[in-house]
Amino acid sequence: MNDKYTEALEQYDMEVLSVRKGRGSWICETDQGCRLLKEYRGTAKRLEFEDQVLGTLDPRTSLRVDRYVRNKEGALFATAGDGTRYILKEWFSDRECSLKDGFEIRQALSRLALLHRQLREVPFRDEWRMGSTCEQPLGEELERHNREMQRVRNYIRNKRKKSEFEMCVIRSYELFFAQAAEALRGIEGLWDNESAPSLEAAQLSPAGCSPLAESGERPVYLCHGDLDQHHVLMGGRYTAIIDYNRMHLGIQVSDLYRFMRKAMEKHGWNADLGLSMLESYERVLPMERKERACLYYLFLYPEKYWKQLNFYYNSNKAWIPVRNIEKLKTLESQQPARNAFLRRLEWAV
Repeated sequence: MNDKYTEALEQYDMEVLSVRKGRGSWICETDQGCRLLKEYRGTAKRLEFEDQVLGTLDPRTSLRVDRYVRNKEGALFATAGDGTRYILKEWFSDRECSLKDGFEIRQALSRLALLHRQLREVPFRDEWRMGSTCEQPLGEELERHNREMQRVRNYIRNKRKKSEFEMCVIRSYELFFAQAAEALRGIEGLWDNESAPSLEAAQLSPAGCSPLAESGERPVYLCHGDLDQHHVLMGGRYTAIIDYNRMHLGIQVSDLYRFMRKAMEKHGWNADLGLSMLESYERVLPMERKERACLYYLFLYPEKYWKQLNFYYNSNKAWIPVRNIEKLKTLESQQPARNAFLRRLEWAV
């Protein structure tokens, strides 16, 4: 056994029965259930913020979260002799959500809606001011992405000899950039004040996560911040949503978009599946009209196309992996199905 992590485990009030290595962590079977130990490089304030938020969620529902375990001294992290800090979390031995299974996808989204609904009820605490974060406004983020796409196009156009990847970019650029520009205009027109959410704004609501739609501003709530199938574990009578290290004040529909996009890409932009996912979410937490419109514009934005161009521009252009060329061609071939889904989603808005 590694002395550093065993030294950390000894600081917790539990009997460790067995330990196995995970991805950058140690999964421990204990007399108190399954636990996960891993190194921590963040701040104590951030840990307190996450722990206090997760502690307010109702454990009697079908939703579970990976709460932190305090050590014998009552601290949220243990420090080894060399100064390395470790956190211990309640853990689950269940498998990740399968994006191949439509039932599991819909169940995951209903649990996400339950999480979002409970996060809207979390009372704001002043001491979180330094521990939590706020997302960059969507308009600013998309505008930056658009500038990056234009920079790549201009760079490629000025090259005399173009690679197969670069020819694919030139062929498809106008189509995808038109969607990017339309999505940016739509996002910017949704709310009167699209400035960055402040923690002070959260205090305007008794729940501490300011729904400010009536005043024309963005409805800002606590979000998971990094949701995909790897953060959703399917238990027998519960679903666990884990890893809240990117939890922040923002627009919750961004969580919904991230998960749905992964599933839609896996299923070739099946419109029926997409609308059924949206229905599963809204049965638990109905969305306002502007939130639905925001979801549409997020889907309209060609995020995967931007990612390919950004990767190309910031990497070695002398050799472009074949898989990157294939990804661009796949994006082009999926456009008819993606556009069909967008039309149905726009109609639903």
